[in-house]
Amino acid sequence: MRFMMLMIPGGYASAAPDAMPSADAVKAMMKYNEELKKAGVLLALDGLHPPASGARVSFKGGKPTVVDGPFAEVKEVLGGYWMIDVRSRDEAIEWARRCPASENDVIEIRQVHEISEFPEDVQKAAEGFSELKG
Repeated sequence: MRFMMLMIPGGYASAAPDAMPSADAVKAMMKYNEELKKAGVLLALDGLHPPASGARVSFKGGKPTVVDGPFAEVKEVLGGYWMIDVRSRDEAIEWARRCPASENDVIEIRQVHEISEFPEDVQKAAEGFSELKG
């Protein structure tokens, strides 16, 4: 079962575009990331720049509209993610509990849809999806 663990760092919604974590925070996170890899559950991970350097594209009325960050109406934003492959939701939660996050951080855990879970007509409509992913 694949799960995405989404890091939602406290205060990141209003962070400056060039905000960077401290060396100590990165060192602690690297230790955690190495534990995930050593356990054989880590598939991918990345950190994201603050929303102040991002953009959003919305599609109201079917027309794309671009808004540059920061986004005033947002209270929580993603700061990064891990994609893990574990046996259960409980195991994913256990890995999230081990993260060296700060007291204002939140990790949201979401299971990834597998094509095999969908009805046959949806699977047929998604033919070639696996090849797109590489």
